[in-house]
Amino acid sequence: MKVLKFGGTSLGDAQRMQNVARIVSQQGSVSQQGRVLVVLSAVSGTTDSLVKIAEAYKHGEITNVKEIVEVLTNHYQRYVEQLFSQGSTKSMAIRFVETQFAEIAEANIESSTSAIEFHILAKGELISTELFTLYLQEKNHKTKLLSALDFVRLTADGVPDENFLSEQLSQIINQNANVDIFVTQGFICRNAFGEVSNLKRGGSDYSASLFGAAIESEEVQIWTDIDGMHNNDPRYVENTKPIRELSFNEAAELAYFGAKILHPSSIKPARKKNIPVLLLNTLQPEARGTVISTKSNSENIKAVAAKSGITAVKIRSSEMLQAPGFLRKVFEVFELYHTSIDVITTSEVAVSVTIDDTTYLKPIVKTLTEFGKVDVDKNLAIVCVVGEFLVESVGVVARVIRSLDTIPLRMISYGGSAHNITFLVSEEQKVDSLRALHKGLFNV
Repeated sequence: MKVLKFGGTSLGDAQRMQNVARIVSQQGSVSQQGRVLVVLSAVSGTTDSLVKIAEAYKHGEITNVKEIVEVLTNHYQRYVEQLFSQGSTKSMAIRFVETQFAEIAEANIESSTSAIEFHILAKGELISTELFTLYLQEKNHKTKLLSALDFVRLTADGVPDENFLSEQLSQIINQNANVDIFVTQGFICRNAFGEVSNLKRGGSDYSASLFGAAIESEEVQIWTDIDGMHNNDPRYVENTKPIRELSFNEAAELAYFGAKILHPSSIKPARKKNIPVLLLNTLQPEARGTVISTKSNSENIKAVAAKSGITAVKIRSSEMLQAPGFLRKVFEVFELYHTSIDVITTSEVAVSVTIDDTTYLKPIVKTLTEFGKVDVDKNLAIVCVVGEFLVESVGVVARVIRSLDTIPLRMISYGGSAHNITFLVSEEQKVDSLRALHKGLFNV
């Protein structure tokens, strides 16, 4: 069995959803290719509108809520008109859409604000999966819609309960042996109290990987609007090329350090069960895309990625010199405020770290001043070069640094991993860095 995940742009209009249905139907057949589990995001633009609705509710802007709901309802009515050919199915779909948006417009604003927000945000995936299932059934495919809220729940620590997921999802699939295509939602789940919640933005990739691991699928396919992971960011750099093979470690580094095609958490479950992840293009289904697995080709340098919105925190203290436990105390401050660190560099009397979440920056800095002088540098970007940088490789690091000989470098991190060389630059130098590395490393 395969897991196929499609993002919002792949469902952007009725024609694109029909295209997705063709891709799915070619793979989903008990008698031929095998069964599939399809995971869908909300139709592109929907979640952004739902976020605006939730914000409007928070501020008591009910008129604004009604206006956004009306725009969404009209949009989906047109979507349904173009999607379905049979009058009965079309009527059923329109009633479903109107009911969902009526529920949003009549939400109980006296209840928990966060509960309202999660309930509203879930509507995007619930609508896209309902419409897609109805369309497949109209085309006479043996299809069943599953609610992710029945088998995806978070533990008290806020992480997916993978044992519960595996038990519930496997049981549902085994009980429906005559079904070719299962359809379910990415992103949404329940929390430990049974309330509607989600895996945060981009979480549909994570959902697909979790589902693949839960049922030990043959592979997980992530379908987007680009033909695989590219060796640089095509938004800023010309003549980028798709990478045919990546190891799990390489893909995880690229996703974490800025490659937008893949959610940073999405590799972990598949890697744990050694399930290949394919990155494919709905607009060019014949393209090879990228295969992420334990294998990797022999190229030392695979790709470059960049991550914006970075803040550097530097702690200087003479007490750090030959002082066991000093770094532990520093890191415990970030742990106390639930703030992850991206990059670390140290000297004899200073340590610098980068973070991308500044929610608790002020109390972090205040606490760190107990250990020494603290400097904060904002508006930075991390640029990461990913590949197989084995210790035996000669000249690879030199090539990378030479490519950036005109860029002021704030930090350099190398040696902590065999898969990346990381630089910190000012945000305004990010694009220049990407282009310089592309020219120097890929001879473009």
